[in-house]
Amino acid sequence: MSNKHVFNAGPCLLPQVAIDNAREALLDFKGTGVSLISISHRTKEWEETMDETRALWREILNIPDEYETVFLGGGASLQFLYVAMNYLENKAAYLDTGVWASKALKEAKGLGNAYAIASSKDRNYCYIPKGYEVPSDLDYLHITTNNTIYGTEIKHDIDCPVPLIADMSSDILSRRVDVSKYEMIYGGAQKNAGPAGVAFAIIRKDSLGKVSRYIPTMLDYRNHIDKGSMFNTPPVFSIFVMNETLKWLKGVGGIDAIHEIDEKKAAALYAEIDRNSLFRGTAAVEDRSIMNVCFVMAEGREDLQDEFLAFTKERDIVGIKGHRSVGGFRASLYNACTQEDVDALVAAMKDFESLKK
Repeated sequence: MSNKHVFNAGPCLLPQVAIDNAREALLDFKGTGVSLISISHRTKEWEETMDETRALWREILNIPDEYETVFLGGGASLQFLYVAMNYLENKAAYLDTGVWASKALKEAKGLGNAYAIASSKDRNYCYIPKGYEVPSDLDYLHITTNNTIYGTEIKHDIDCPVPLIADMSSDILSRRVDVSKYEMIYGGAQKNAGPAGVAFAIIRKDSLGKVSRYIPTMLDYRNHIDKGSMFNTPPVFSIFVMNETLKWLKGVGGIDAIHEIDEKKAAALYAEIDRNSLFRGTAAVEDRSIMNVCFVMAEGREDLQDEFLAFTKERDIVGIKGHRSVGGFRASLYNACTQEDVDALVAAMKDFESLKK
């Protein structure tokens, strides 16, 4: 077990039990005598794991029967193209709230008429745009619910007059979601759902097959639904760890329990940022993410940034350096991050302030 306090934005900290069980499965998968990474995906034991993983997603998020969950390679970045390929026929709008939202829009523009319906780029994506009107003639509106680089989050399921598609890569499984309000939800697993190497897509099945374009075989969601996410060889290791992560989440009480834990962690860290004379938050208070807490040195104290990073490293605090595009600090408080981890960071901030007063 690691003695580090890990705040990586992704791949992120995962539950220790998921890591331990993955280690055992690498040696012997379900008593087959074969390593997990050598097992055939056509064996009974693996098919049971796939079925169980889908069932866990359905149970934990209360996914309605008319939806199916698929597991795909390529991460959320490839899903940007999947989405436009399967849903964009005439016109789509994107809410531009950060780098990943912009990249999703770029892929859609390559296939057709897509545009930003609103943007927070004017203030370096420090807030979530509000008050925009959604035209009724859109094929879909795309949102990115949590913005890892800038620390902003859409914290509720918005009411939308057109089909709503959401990239929930970095806040899925941290709050209750009304899946029925979305045409589809997708994301990379490497935040709350598992390790890097697999993406999830929760799709309303009757939403597919409505575009006139030819969809390449591997980019057609219908093929992956029909074959139970095994149209081609799935990323077995990543899905296995996802399965173990979901079982851990269910064991700690599910979505409502973890949301309460996550809110408490975020509140403790934001409170210290707001109190501490050496630091300041960068996201608008009303839009602060409970998953990615972004902050910088206070005005006039910017020269202390590298010194603070070194100070935290001495205390076994890992992964708080901000994204290279914005600098500063970012503490990612995904589900497996503990209150003890947050308390260690808060204590370091207090002690550093005492040294520098």
